[in-house]
Amino acid sequence: MPIPGSGLAKGLAVTLRTMTKRSHTAQYPEAQPELPPRSRGVIGLFEENCTVCMLCARECPDWCIYIDSHKETVPAAAPGGRERSRNVLDRFAIDFSLCMYCGICIEVCPFDALFWSPEFEYAETDIHELTHERDKLREWMWTVPAPPALDPAAEEPKEIAAARKAVEKAEAAAATQAAAAPAAAAPATDASPGTAPGTAPEPGTDPAPGTGTATDPGAAGSGTPDTPAGGPA
Repeated sequence: MPIPGSGLAKGLAVTLRTMTKRSHTAQYPEAQPELPPRSRGVIGLFEENCTVCMLCARECPDWCIYIDSHKETVPAAAPGGRERSRNVLDRFAIDFSLCMYCGICIEVCPFDALFWSPEFEYAETDIHELTHERDKLREWMWTVPAPPALDPAAEEPKEIAAARKAVEKAEAAAATQAAAAPAAAAPATDASPGTAPGTAPEPGTDPAPGTGTATDPGAAGSGTPDTPAGGPA
């Protein structure tokens, strides 16, 4: 059976131990806090991925996302094709005075156009300045940290692997072309002055002087009389 008042005694003991310790206060803003990489500070917009599907605006509980767009006709990509229409983003704004930082808009975006940034220093003296337009939201994208790898031993993403293979292939082709260029530019050498000794000339050609090639004095049809080894008589 617990002793009456033991809980109060334990609580007072914790209070006394805390009172004897020196407090550690971070002097903000001189000392910036160390936030987790995925802190919910502000939302950044990657405009190139936005298809104006309006899904983020429809799912927002506070209705703090404002999107305007128009349609443009895209000409046919090939002869005989048909024209297509696409949505063009005119305005994308988020009112952070209404935002509850639930992250639903980021989760439901099917094209990864919205990201969390750990930046939180965007307080304003005027509440109207808390409505960030598309240009301001684009600036927050530069503060979005890279996502950590799910597994250190995981395979390389296909996009990065394909880009690396393309770069390696281009470098190999450039090296092959650079190696073949000097060989094609080298002039052709004349083999007749530097013919190796003992090499027989081609039929119908006179031997080059000084090559040491001897002819058969007794060859048929040569017109040269047989000469004794000791020379002419």
